[in-house]
Amino acid sequence: MGEGEGGGGQNEDLLVPPPLHPLPPKGGEIFGRICLINYGLLSEFVSIQGGRTMGEEDIKKILSNLKTVAVVGISPKEDRPSYIVASYLKSKGYRIIPVRPDGEEILGEKVYHRLTDIPEEIGVEVVDIFRRSEDVPPIVEEAIQRRAKVVWMQEGVIHKEAGAKAEKAGLKVVMDRCIKKEHQRLL
Repeated sequence: MGEGEGGGGQNEDLLVPPPLHPLPPKGGEIFGRICLINYGLLSEFVSIQGGRTMGEEDIKKILSNLKTVAVVGISPKEDRPSYIVASYLKSKGYRIIPVRPDGEEILGEKVYHRLTDIPEEIGVEVVDIFRRSEDVPPIVEEAIQRRAKVVWMQEGVIHKEAGAKAEKAGLKVVMDRCIKKEHQRLL
């Protein structure tokens, strides 16, 4: 192993990052999935809006004001994260619209096979994506067509180009965050 790649020595403790913080303080800069903070600490990447992190208040407004959530990639299996998140949101008063390629009903709601199959009279406000990052661009295209207000990519789902396209179309974008965890933390 080369220098700085671990493997013992006196500087091994320098390879361990400092504790993570839930949000970057003012002055943080985006660097991949993390924010480098002027003080040398690391913070989790919260979201991106206009090329900078979205603040707690912005996320809180989304969660407080937008109550119709299309859950793309929801599983009918009760032990899957997508089902657990959708069930939680429904228990908190959100309208859940399941979107997946097959199935008839999940959580007592009709399943739609694509976002564009959802009737126009159902105003989709948030598109919550539980799909692989490489599957995100066509979902964002449909979210733009649906005139959704927010594209929310769950933990582990990151697609900067699709996020930038959504922002350019006027949507807010949250990447690599769990909507359930953010709701529990902020509301």
